[in-house]
Amino acid sequence: MPEKNKLSLSVQYADPRLQDSITRPMVRKWIKAALFAPAELTVRFVDAEEGRELNRGYREKDYATNVLTFAYNEGEDYAEDEPTRADIILCTDVLQQEAAEQKKSVEEHTAHLIVHGVLHAQGYDHMDDEEATEMEGLETEILAGLGYADPYAE
Repeated sequence: MPEKNKLSLSVQYADPRLQDSITRPMVRKWIKAALFAPAELTVRFVDAEEGRELNRGYREKDYATNVLTFAYNEGEDYAEDEPTRADIILCTDVLQQEAAEQKKSVEEHTAHLIVHGVLHAQGYDHMDDEEATEMEGLETEILAGLGYADPYAE
């Protein structure tokens, strides 16, 4: 049986602003907490320009968004020991703005967005109310296990 959260990870700081405060070991810890299967992931921090280009090119939405997940084996049948493969893109500008608006630390909000992206990479979604409730519940539980508050609490 494969190790449930075996991880091959690349962290890229195309936008270096968070490189000193959101470290690779932090990112690895957050990802491993949200993994239910082996994974090969790249996490990339980008600026608003690159975030907007990616969102426009892949989702036809002309703005930078907080997190984009590109799951490469989504919807495919693959062996139990075959890893989930995905790129998770975080836009530093949006992430910092949302953290300030929500009165959260950048660390806390980044942890949430990474957990959110990792769940997407594993097939979770929030397209309808039932899926959203399940995904938000998992996020809240994972983040609590990491010592962070409920991201959906008012």
